[in-house]
Amino acid sequence: MTVAFWCVLIALCLPYVCTAFAKFSDGKFGPSQNHDPRTFLDGLQGFAKRAHSAQLNSFEVTPAFAAAVIIADIVGNAQPVTIDVLAVLFVTSRLLYIICYLADWAMMRSIVWFIGMGLVVSFFFVSM
Repeated sequence: MTVAFWCVLIALCLPYVCTAFAKFSDGKFGPSQNHDPRTFLDGLQGFAKRAHSAQLNSFEVTPAFAAAVIIADIVGNAQPVTIDVLAVLFVTSRLLYIICYLADWAMMRSIVWFIGMGLVVSFFFVSM
């Protein structure tokens, strides 16, 4: 497996890291909330709510990243190391995005989000 494919796996796991922060950061999530966790998550505030929002955004962007990596690999015009570097940069951008979201740095979070989306688009350009 390539580094880029491992990065897809990491990107698939990142939303669940955010879920853990959302559920367990305030100490209120327990067995009774597990019967209807979506209602519990919808009622969160502050740090836990931001963690939940980061989770949702991570679920939204990961399919685009995975598709970009797979398409770049299938087309085969890009150097494998280029695809690997872009994938590592994307995962790094997602980690920074999550940190910015949790820290409530809204402007920096938006900048990092745009960088991440630019990286997704770049997979298509390096494969031309």
